Amino acid sequence: MANALPTVRLSAFYLAFFAVLGVLSPYWGPYLKSRGFDAAAIGSLIALLHVTKIVAPNLWGWVADHTGRRIAIIRFACLAALVGFSGVLVPGGDFLWMAAVMMTFSFFWNAALPQFEANTMSHLAGQTQFYPRIRLWGTVGFMISVLAVGEGIDRLGVDIVPAVLLFLFLLLAVVSLTVPQADRRSAERGDGRLMSVLRQPRVLGLLIACFLLQVSHGPFYAFYSIYLQDYGYSGTAIGLLWAVALIAEIGVFLLMPRWLPRFGPRRLLAVAMVLGAMRWLLVAGFPALAPVQVLAQLMHAATYGVYHAAAISLIDRYFTGGLQGRGQAIYSSMTFGAGVALGSFMAGALWDTAGGARIFLMAAGVAALAAIVAATVVPRRDSLYARSA
Repeated sequence: MANALPTVRLSAFYLAFFAVLGVLSPYWGPYLKSRGFDAAAIGSLIALLHVTKIVAPNLWGWVADHTGRRIAIIRFACLAALVGFSGVLVPGGDFLWMAAVMMTFSFFWNAALPQFEANTMSHLAGQTQFYPRIRLWGTVGFMISVLAVGEGIDRLGVDIVPAVLLFLFLLLAVVSLTVPQADRRSAERGDGRLMSVLRQPRVLGLLIACFLLQVSHGPFYAFYSIYLQDYGYSGTAIGLLWAVALIAEIGVFLLMPRWLPRFGPRRLLAVAMVLGAMRWLLVAGFPALAPVQVLAQLMHAATYGVYHAAAISLIDRYFTGGLQGRGQAIYSSMTFGAGVALGSFMAGALWDTAGGARIFLMAAGVAALAAIVAATVVPRRDSLYARSA
């Protein structure tokens, strides 16, 4: 299996996909601010990027599971995202036009990753502990984008952001043409009924905990770069802070193949969420101290790297056979979709009145609640890993 695994092509897709995100996450908010949108509008527009994750992954997941044409759907989604995003180049677009453009391209772009995750897991065929070593190339792509664009903004201005994104969407569409489809998993793992899986306390509890953690990330994705700008950080400095988080994330992805079997997903998830609460406390309390912000960004290794690798391994175990694509879609839509959307929208609505520090304090409380849920409902590793022992 190892010889047949298309590691380079799978890794290249993650690199291209997250290179797009490496521009959207840190720099889309400042770009919108440069176009005259206020905090409430920015929060709403960035929330729209994640709102489409609630619907799109589930729709395309259902189609992929019923047709088996997962790669064809991924390729179509990447091409449609490229076409949809081109609307941002229309000059003078108001809030409604920008909202329409963002909903259009994100509806397709957000459909691609959950199906690609399912395809990657099928290629791995039960050896999901090696997933982080492929997925880490997404982090590399994110880091390249965040550093290069941060430097570019300092030299050329924030107006370069749309052109860079258009090029990266084109790259993603081209790379998607190279990735092969994995064989569909054997029915021996059992298709089951979707609602019967979702009603299991361990599944519902996992999704709620992940949802809450991503709610706490909403202010970070929407306003962290603007927050730093307000304290005098340059575009290069902001890019370097994001890069610190990504370097830490890469290190964790390399270690997760050993950590998952050793510590189990419940412990890893709970620790990641506790560190999430600590991270937002540092962001809230010490925004002007660059060393403290470096420490907070290093915690991204836990709040994304450890969290996502543990969560996605559980989703792969809970949603089997014909439910695989929809399981990944539900996880994506509830967490990176509904969770981040709600967090972004609420942060935008409260930013001007409450202030950034109070918003991040609220985020810390939500992350702490997520840790409590995860520690309470996710099974111990002995019962979870019995199937693979």
